[in-house]
Amino acid sequence: MSGVIPPLVTPVDGDGEIDRASVDRLVGFQLDAGVDGIFLGGSTGEVALLDSRRQAELLDVATSAVAGAVPVLAGAIDTGTARVIERARHAVEHGADAVVVTPPFYVQPNGAEITEHYRRVSAAVGAPVVAYDIPSAVGSRLTPDVVAELAESKTVVALKDSSGDLVTFRDITRHRPGFPALTGSELLADVAIDLGAHGLVPGLGNVDPHGYVRLYRAARAGDRVAARAQQERLLDLFRIISVADGARVGFTAGALGGFKAALALRGVIANPATNPPLSPLSADETTRIAAILASAGLD
Repeated sequence: MSGVIPPLVTPVDGDGEIDRASVDRLVGFQLDAGVDGIFLGGSTGEVALLDSRRQAELLDVATSAVAGAVPVLAGAIDTGTARVIERARHAVEHGADAVVVTPPFYVQPNGAEITEHYRRVSAAVGAPVVAYDIPSAVGSRLTPDVVAELAESKTVVALKDSSGDLVTFRDITRHRPGFPALTGSELLADVAIDLGAHGLVPGLGNVDPHGYVRLYRAARAGDRVAARAQQERLLDLFRIISVADGARVGFTAGALGGFKAALALRGVIANPATNPPLSPLSADETTRIAAILASAGLD
């Protein structure tokens, strides 16, 4: 649980079915960049919008393409413990090496209930569990006390932090330096590594995995100048998520649509479509993304 582990988008065709050829190309693109793992069915992978059949097909195709080269992580994200266990078992049956689990949402659990949730999932699944802190989506936090308890009891094997809270992240890495903590930040990856992050899980890594691999390796080698240079280049590239007209589409459609449009422009996936109810980008927005790619040297 270290290195660069991009949370992959889910390529679909015009009918919303898994685009198997594009999944193959996307996985190959990531492996060619030297990533250390892949994460399927996360927020960037539109996990909240995929049914069980398409989740299974995505895992089958991707794990076949990976062929054991790197670990495959899969999201098992749902409202309650029983539903998460069902999703997690399903993911493992279809080739996942580990499952990534948020706290339950909709029910507003407290810290003790969140801890019990992870204990039950870990006991029932028989595969490594990664705790996923993304309060913007689930409405509750994985506090340092909860993370410490889960780590000490070996209930979870790592933390994927998408809270945007570097102060709490620093507290966790400072008090448990041996526990793998992965950052989901695209823009503060170099800083997070300085604070003790073991790895990066950047959505923008779909579009430029080579850049994040260079950043990670430079930062781990102590070359802050090179790491910062990569981070600043990626910061400019990240503008692709804000191209969409916010009066026409929501933030998620703009961000994931930006990633998929960039991948289609780069020839990695065939179709930039997102899943309903997310709206597609316009031709003008796609043209603007192409200009950003060109300025980043990725045309």
